Amino acid sequence: MNKATGRSIKNDMVTRKTWNEFRDTGLLMFVNIFLHIFGWALVFTIVNEKVTGIFPARVKYRGFDEKTESENYAKLSRYMEENGEQLNEEANS
Repeated sequence: MNKATGRSIKNDMVTRKTWNEFRDTGLLMFVNIFLHIFGWALVFTIVNEKVTGIFPARVKYRGFDEKTESENYAKLSRYMEENGEQLNEEANS
């Protein structure tokens, strides 16, 4: 990793991605659904559609509203459709 920028983690096993890229896949909701079981969540601070911070938090709520879940399941489906072949190859190599 480049200590000056903290951004150059990339090799044949690891490709660094941004929090925005992670959020756009729908995986954030999937992870938070699991964390909600234990009363935890990853909370993102977003300014102008850009993630500016993230922190773990104890939460009292469980789950998401139907609209949020539907939107994120669609994102996850798109992600799987666009990346499924590569994910399968990586899992089996």
